[in-house]
Amino acid sequence: MPENAAQSESRELPARITIPPVRGEMVRLRPATVEDLDKMDAIDAYPGASGITGKDRVAERAAVHAWVRRSVAWSLGEAPTESGVGDPEARRTIAWSVITESDHDGDGEIDAADSDNVIGMIFLIDIDGWARSARIQVILGQDYRGRGYSRDIMPRVMTYGFAPEPAGLGLHRIWVSVPEQNTRAVSVYQSLGFVPSGTSRDALWNASQNRYQDLIVMDTLADEYDPIRSLDAFGMHVIEDNPGVKEALSAREHSIAIQQGLGAARNEADSEAEKLQGKSVREPADRVAGATAADDVRNSGESEGKGGASPDAASDGEESNWPYAQSKGKAAKGAWWRTLGRGRKRGNDK
Repeated sequence: MPENAAQSESRELPARITIPPVRGEMVRLRPATVEDLDKMDAIDAYPGASGITGKDRVAERAAVHAWVRRSVAWSLGEAPTESGVGDPEARRTIAWSVITESDHDGDGEIDAADSDNVIGMIFLIDIDGWARSARIQVILGQDYRGRGYSRDIMPRVMTYGFAPEPAGLGLHRIWVSVPEQNTRAVSVYQSLGFVPSGTSRDALWNASQNRYQDLIVMDTLADEYDPIRSLDAFGMHVIEDNPGVKEALSAREHSIAIQQGLGAARNEADSEAEKLQGKSVREPADRVAGATAADDVRNSGESEGKGGASPDAASDGEESNWPYAQSKGKAAKGAWWRTLGRGRKRGNDK
């Protein structure tokens, strides 16, 4: 079998998927159903869509209906041609309904009693098996926005997406697109580790301001994303029995062990360098009596040049606690994701 054919087969998405439930601290996720679509109408999930996702209300609602039906079809093992909602590129979508069983607003009633506790949905859209890429999207009812629910559920879904198969989807890249005016969403995504990767100029129509606006594309990669820190950024805690979490913790421990090993090796190398430096400084004093004064001066100068500070000395400061750190340099607090994955080759590098 040709190599490219075998590679193609290894990247095919499974014909059927079991969508796992996911627990958060504030809410929980369960696979979305077609019946949940009416509940999205009940919680008024689509107003202001042009400012949140760039679509108008009708288009946003139609997209959600298609995403949920694609998700249900995949969970049933239906081929795109059978479901009638497939993608011509054989991409798939997973949809979860966001469920609350708490009284977060303190009114003595469960927050979403009128919608069977459904307050919104979260999606992994257009899952590309070949490129191992997917887009993430959260849509909440109008009364449930700005309460921190996205911060609770997005890192947990992303952990599942990045986790290796069969625990997760084995994705390489997760991305988002957000209208430029939605600065709150941009801030949340940055806290999750997303970085801007491009801008589509005047790609969206801003109905409220009667003008075009840019669409910002942001993404994060598997070797850049840390589910532990993405939760810490919002004061959330790891729930170890969620899908993909054990694998993420294991990878993190492995990375810390590697970093500690590199640190020990570096310390040993520094120690050897110091010994050699001390030897080179002592050598002129041990020279035979026939050495000239000029030789002594020259040799002393050479030893001082060779015996300078270690390469890290100028940047030594606070030791970074980030396991993938490449040096002892002081890490930029609050911007840890910007330094990740820089050591690996990209693009046309081989």
